[in-house]
Amino acid sequence: MIIKPELLQFLEEIKHNNNREWFNVHKERYLVHQTFMKEFVSTIQQELEKHDLIERAKLYRIYRDVRFSKDKSPYKTYFGGWFKRATQERRGGYYFHIEPGGNTAISGGFWRPNSADLKRIRQELAASDTEIRAIIGSKNFQEQFGELQGEAVKTSPRGFDKTHPAMDLIGKKQFIVQRHFTDTALLQANFMEEVITIFLSMRPFFDYMSDILTTDGNGLPIA
Repeated sequence: MIIKPELLQFLEEIKHNNNREWFNVHKERYLVHQTFMKEFVSTIQQELEKHDLIERAKLYRIYRDVRFSKDKSPYKTYFGGWFKRATQERRGGYYFHIEPGGNTAISGGFWRPNSADLKRIRQELAASDTEIRAIIGSKNFQEQFGELQGEAVKTSPRGFDKTHPAMDLIGKKQFIVQRHFTDTALLQANFMEEVITIFLSMRPFFDYMSDILTTDGNGLPIA
């Protein structure tokens, strides 16, 4: 499946005409692109399921929830969605965001770990960061993502020594891997293959985090 320039053009037009009157006039165009994106999601899911267990795939609605937002623009200016890994033993999620202007990104990881998960991750990193350093320092990880991303605390988390040599990892509040694409790259015939390759490149990181989050500090399964 190849993303066509018309899809990016439609999203670009929404940015400049983000109102219900314009959208209603052009809704048939939206439905065509929505159908394509649903097929895009379905195809990626089928490919992922050859290598992973996927519980659910979702294409986000284009309609924004503006109830608690100062920005009352009714429509998103991108197509996005995710693929949820199956069972509690498989942590991490696959995400995509397609937006013109070089804002397309293929991402994965842990956006908002709950407090218990975040504490467990930090405990493991404080005990040893050897394995995670090997993963994020590997040639494939470096080529695909460059570095592990995510927001961090300003100093150090409570209960952890701020001088710990792994504080660059321990201090993170998010653990995200991400690859950005220009519009030109997005429109290439091999873009979908690139997406699959990127998602599969996340697996060593996901498997490491899954192992942490399903075991205690002694390596025993968490009931």
